[in-house]
Amino acid sequence: MKPKRRLPPAARSAARLGAVQALYQMDIAGTDVGEVLAQFSTRAAGDDFEGGQCGEADYKFLKEIVDGVVREQRLIDPAINDVLAEDWPLPKLDSTVRAILRAGCYELMFMDRVPARVALNEYVELAHAFFDGEESGFINGVLNQVARARRPAEFGAPA
Repeated sequence: MKPKRRLPPAARSAARLGAVQALYQMDIAGTDVGEVLAQFSTRAAGDDFEGGQCGEADYKFLKEIVDGVVREQRLIDPAINDVLAEDWPLPKLDSTVRAILRAGCYELMFMDRVPARVALNEYVELAHAFFDGEESGFINGVLNQVARARRPAEFGAPA
């Protein structure tokens, strides 16, 4: 039996970037999840993170996030809206911010094997790749509140 090839940690970062891009494309263009995942499975890897590339992606992880967001969106969106100001709900947010929040919340809510602090850090770093302004702080605040509500034990609070 051939040993399973272990992808470097950057492959997970690349998968998160790809997942955010896929969710954005689905949101903006209305692309079907199957079609967008097919496009991402054949996309060539690159090394220009600022340009939307960051090496070989863990496609299985990317697909898990995208499929999970689509499957669990009925639970994810209300969790995000519970944190947002009442007069500024999720549909009013920038599409890229929505995609980052949805992907991050999916990991925080449904992927217990990923430490909450890792997911938080990864999605805040992604926000920095897309935005120069206050968006990364906003995303950090929203995801931090969701993480502390969903996984209090990881933050030293009683469960």
